Amino acid sequence: MVIRMRHNRSQTKQRRSHHALKTPVMAVCANCGAHHRPHHMCLECGFYKGRQVMDLKAKKEAREARMQAKREAIRGEEQAIDQSEAETVSAAEPQEEKDSK
Repeated sequence: MVIRMRHNRSQTKQRRSHHALKTPVMAVCANCGAHHRPHHMCLECGFYKGRQVMDLKAKKEAREARMQAKREAIRGEEQAIDQSEAETVSAAEPQEEKDSK
């Protein structure tokens, strides 16, 4: 049988004293002056230790072009659906007129 012992408030608080969130340490980029995590590439300019690791400007432009193409494709599909619905409605109207005569 296990003996159950109640922890008093001070023991509970002492145990939880290490649960607090800590603010992350930030370094300053030598190239652009933005804050970034130490030993990591700057997410604003793509530099690490004074040299360019990644061309973020080109990646951002490529992403914007890809997103724009996707938006145009979606817009084109919506227009095609609208046109096909309009054609089915116009094709169905003459049949109804013939039935009513």
